[in-house]
Amino acid sequence: MNTNRKSSSVASRRLRVGVSKEAVTALLVGALALATPPGPVHAQDTRISDLTVTGGDIPVRLVGYGLVVGLDGTGDRVIGGYSSGHTVRSVANLLRRFDVEVPENMLRTRNVAAVLVTAETSPYLRPGGRFDISVASVGDAVSLRGGVLWMTPLVADPSLPPVATAQGPVLVSEGPAVRGAGMSYGVETTASLPRGGLLEQALATPDFATATILHLRDPDVSTASRIADAINASLGAGTAVVQDPGAVALQLQGDAAVNRATTFSQIGDLRVQRFRAALVVIDGRSGTVVAGGDIQVGEAVVSHGSMTLAIGAAGPEASMIPGDLRMQAGVSVQDVAAALHGVAAPPQAIASVFEALRQVGAISAEVTIR
Repeated sequence: MNTNRKSSSVASRRLRVGVSKEAVTALLVGALALATPPGPVHAQDTRISDLTVTGGDIPVRLVGYGLVVGLDGTGDRVIGGYSSGHTVRSVANLLRRFDVEVPENMLRTRNVAAVLVTAETSPYLRPGGRFDISVASVGDAVSLRGGVLWMTPLVADPSLPPVATAQGPVLVSEGPAVRGAGMSYGVETTASLPRGGLLEQALATPDFATATILHLRDPDVSTASRIADAINASLGAGTAVVQDPGAVALQLQGDAAVNRATTFSQIGDLRVQRFRAALVVIDGRSGTVVAGGDIQVGEAVVSHGSMTLAIGAAGPEASMIPGDLRMQAGVSVQDVAAALHGVAAPPQAIASVFEALRQVGAISAEVTIR
């Protein structure tokens, strides 16, 4: 009897939400999970090849302008030369290449969307290699779902000739499960083409035979020191020296210098301990929250619109206040995110709340909003 009363009291103090019955139930279930303390932070054994890139291995970024066709009336709202005229001119130019002349003022292109095409690939990729593509609408299209990207030339620099092409069906990611007030917060004006890019011309390839530096993907002096220690333990003292938090210099001699590819493969397979960074990443479009490391939230009160989040703050114990979230100090980032999702907070509101928590010092971690 006492145990049940105590559990109900704890749940009542942690979350109070004056919304739908289903939302209240979801939040109370999430609040009860707070009784379990978060686990300790564990070091991760990570391969050096996953933490570094060899000197000169700079990804090549490609860009192009193309058309997504085959849309079900969700393309650019264009009739003749009005509105997004660049789409009409692009379609007219495309048809002209096939000796088809159609006056621009006669074109209706609701099944076509003008898009910006971007990609990133390795400088070691050879002609015939494939890579992933991203597309984004540059007009007023409503959705790219179900469309096909027309063959689009890709360039590394606007002043240079194309080195690759992209084409194929576009893939639009599904929107989030959380929806509120009859609205969906998914974005359908961006899409991807997995392996949709094809390299057709050779890129400027770095000289792998003279590579002597490992660049850290995420500069950190502790990680750089661990990498140098692991290499020296495997190949001999003095082989690796930390230049700065973002670079480890290699001094290869003897067989290690002659068989450079084998040496780099051996170095890449070595493992070092890397602690998870205290980082919170928020997708500003879907509201997805990813936290790295053991991040707890301290006392703070954030009011955003009609919603108030109070962490560790005293408040009324009786009535349920609409839009009022109450949680204990020391709650995890994941539980705060679950509570916000439980009341159907839009992605922009979730991002604003976590940024506010960082600014007042309630979160001792970097908050990145994408």
